[in-house]
Amino acid sequence: MNSRFYQSERFLAKHELEGSEKTARALSVKSTLPMNHLPLTTPALLEAYEWITPLLLLAVLAVSMLLRDGRQAAEGAAGVARLFFAVGLMFSFGVMLAGPMRIELAAWGPARLALLVDPLSALMLVLVSFLGVVVTRYAINYLDGDPGQARFSRWLVLALTSVLALVLSSNLLMFAAAWIATSLSLHQLLTFYRERPAAVMAARKKFVISRLADASMITALVLVWHGHGTWEFHELFANPAGPYAGLLAGFLVFAAMLKSAQFPFHSWLPDTLETPTPVSALMHAGIINAGGFLIVRLSPLVTQSPTALNTLALFGAFTALFASVIMMTQTSIKKSLAWSTVAQMGFMMLQCGLGAFALAMMHIVAHSLYKAHAFLSSGSVVNLAKSAWTPVGRPSAHPLVVLGSLAVSTLMGFCFAAALGVTLQNDPGTMLLIAVFIMAMAHLLWTLWSSSMRQRLILRGLGIVVAATTACFAVHAGFEHLLAASLPAYAPIRSGVEHAVMILVALLFLAVLIFQSQLPAWAARPAFARLYVHASNGFYIGTLFNRITGKFLF
Repeated sequence: MNSRFYQSERFLAKHELEGSEKTARALSVKSTLPMNHLPLTTPALLEAYEWITPLLLLAVLAVSMLLRDGRQAAEGAAGVARLFFAVGLMFSFGVMLAGPMRIELAAWGPARLALLVDPLSALMLVLVSFLGVVVTRYAINYLDGDPGQARFSRWLVLALTSVLALVLSSNLLMFAAAWIATSLSLHQLLTFYRERPAAVMAARKKFVISRLADASMITALVLVWHGHGTWEFHELFANPAGPYAGLLAGFLVFAAMLKSAQFPFHSWLPDTLETPTPVSALMHAGIINAGGFLIVRLSPLVTQSPTALNTLALFGAFTALFASVIMMTQTSIKKSLAWSTVAQMGFMMLQCGLGAFALAMMHIVAHSLYKAHAFLSSGSVVNLAKSAWTPVGRPSAHPLVVLGSLAVSTLMGFCFAAALGVTLQNDPGTMLLIAVFIMAMAHLLWTLWSSSMRQRLILRGLGIVVAATTACFAVHAGFEHLLAASLPAYAPIRSGVEHAVMILVALLFLAVLIFQSQLPAWAARPAFARLYVHASNGFYIGTLFNRITGKFLF
């Protein structure tokens, strides 16, 4: 087992010529990973890491194959998750101490079993393993006494292991294998209650869409090999431009959109609520983020195609707004949370399409923690739930209140943007995201001020906006600093097409803001009632996919 450390600055090519007469060899090193010369204790640290991986695989094997008693298997799964979390903390400590590292465990020609441990993978490793601890612990009592508890625990461990392998992959081949394994493991969890027709239908839709994503990923594998002659990330990132750069970026974006439930391939996600709650929590908080992680991890390759990024931004924005409208019509708590996940994934894809990769990672972390808590506690908040579609006891927002809310939020947003040195000229993508944030703060303010314009509420609203804006920008800056070593410095010159895309996205978000502010006034109109019925059924896109899946594929 070999461990290699690579040292270079981002996208820096260094050539060393050696030899006597013909200068026989040129060594070119170019990588997005800043590496460090490590102290003498590093070999011992690496050797510990190299032995940990086989032990983890043995623990997974023991739970998956040997433990047959239901509760014993569930407790074993929780133990494996705790072990994963401990290793995640240890890897994170190793990255802080020694810098990014690549740990190669085995090699078969160009195929290598190797782990890439950098700030990005360490962050995701800790996040996913922590969610695994929470979900597996919850599942012990949730399925206690169920005859299929052991089978459920085995597939839950395999799904968690596949996600962690995807996060730690050092090359695209291993990434693709973990990508496919994650989908197949999830399929077994989605069909845990095979006697429920709704669960089987949702799993079938997910299976078909996942196979399309797998085909897209395999096509990307072939293109990478023919264009670069390697699957290793550090070598690909050293020279991301290739003969198939645009086509490759397109297939990667398509795979990510399929994996993260983007329109029009989204309907399977809200239909998977027949599965046990622990699966919903792990899927909505962890597995669904695989598409976003794919874009962020392979961002040096994806940014080679502005067309792919624009497509991602447009579909992400439309998915976010489309799902948000449908979410407001749902009367089921879990159904509303599912549509919320679709909307959040759309917004995360919009961030990736605009090149705000650190912000997308911040979104992934925040959404994962929130959504895991929301699903696992959904049963205790049923009595607190209220529909946001037709608010009761609150009039529609007065136009002056809406304008005042927008003015206050705009002032705060642009003050922080100026403090960070972000302008429309040097970073229009970030300015668009700031504009969306401003609209969110305006929504918060008019929701508060529409009930009363008392001085106390005005001051409270201003305080909330200041606190939320400060926290958001501070956390964003922290993620930028944390992930600077793992992400490309992407600040392209925007074309007229890209500016048009951003303007369209901004107008769409503004239209939804105005729509929400006037909901109470429009609720009694017949056209609005018809829209409500159509929206509550997802505009029948899921029904169409159900017919296609049931009639032609199974």
